[in-house]
Amino acid sequence: MKTLGQSPTDPEFVQDPYPFYATARQAGDFIWWDDYGMACAVSHKMVHAVLRDRRMGRECPPELAPDIPDHLMPFFQVEAHSMLELEPPRHTRLRALVLRAFTSRTIAALAPDIKALCHTLIDGFPDQPFDLLTHYAQPVPVIVISRLLGVPEDRADDLVRWSNAMVAMYQARRTPQIEADAIAATNDFVAFMRGYIAKRRKTPTDDMISTLIAAEQDGEKLSEDELITTCILLLNAGHEATVHTLGNGTKTLLDHDVSDITEAAVEEIIRYDPPLHMFTRWVYEDVTLGDHSFQWGDQIACLLGSANRDLRAYDNADTFNPTRKGAQNTSFGGGIHFCVGAPLARLELQIALEALFARCPDLTLAEAPQYGDVYHFHGLERLMVTKQP
Repeated sequence: MKTLGQSPTDPEFVQDPYPFYATARQAGDFIWWDDYGMACAVSHKMVHAVLRDRRMGRECPPELAPDIPDHLMPFFQVEAHSMLELEPPRHTRLRALVLRAFTSRTIAALAPDIKALCHTLIDGFPDQPFDLLTHYAQPVPVIVISRLLGVPEDRADDLVRWSNAMVAMYQARRTPQIEADAIAATNDFVAFMRGYIAKRRKTPTDDMISTLIAAEQDGEKLSEDELITTCILLLNAGHEATVHTLGNGTKTLLDHDVSDITEAAVEEIIRYDPPLHMFTRWVYEDVTLGDHSFQWGDQIACLLGSANRDLRAYDNADTFNPTRKGAQNTSFGGGIHFCVGAPLARLELQIALEALFARCPDLTLAEAPQYGDVYHFHGLERLMVTKQP
């Protein structure tokens, strides 16, 4: 396994990680990323395989669990109940309960409201250059997931702030200040959700929180802590990645002078410049993958951004092709941890981009966009655009 070094916070890598991925794939299915001290699956074939292999999973073996410093406990106490970090049987139970509230019918019924929201936001666009992220890409998904869950839309700014602070804990640039901000956000988020859940227990409605409160799986309901964590996970995951994808996708469409927003174009946006570039797995038993052997307790990182640019899976993989057909992208993960919100994300992207380019056919970049130092996420700091009055 070839060892490669690349700082994930290096400015050149932040702006364009794809040349490093291309170098990595030349070494085979795996590399050892020295900066992370971890084996990384880099080919589409191997990322796809690792994500689906039940001999690996997200949950850290108890024997390897690190000691959590007291000052970080509030954050990790929330994470301890996240289905994203759990394996069966607990993951199975939590995901089944969420899916009962996250049905395809429920998602499809959101389409008219999403369309109306997009047009309302576009009506409010300034005539002078403005940041499309703050005026459009951020409010669309956070308001949609807020409505779905049933939390007040007037708290959207708080939800975005708390979410951004919490997910920063996964970024390569993590610092003591980022940790302190994340803990403060966690405490505020938990207090808000605890109070709102208590309100919904007394006066249930037809929102998702009320559905989750009532839902049972094999006679078990979500505990209070599981309910709080699940709502925080859905709010965070329900908008964070979609914000990045809307921003990255709009930039890509403008760069390539494409305005026909078909389903194929949306899928290509998700493949070409995805919002999440790394997703890790723990090895639960000794296993051989390709030419490499792994032992219990090893970690493997799946580089989703690399898999999506693999020339062995896609013709001209570094080219944006809005009519592309072919292999399924890896942007939503795979296996039992495949993103539960993928149908909602696709619906939001389709409607939001259609509305944007229909209403603003003259939309242009006002400055060269810059990606934020947020790896293993991948999204723009801002997207300054102009439109004709």
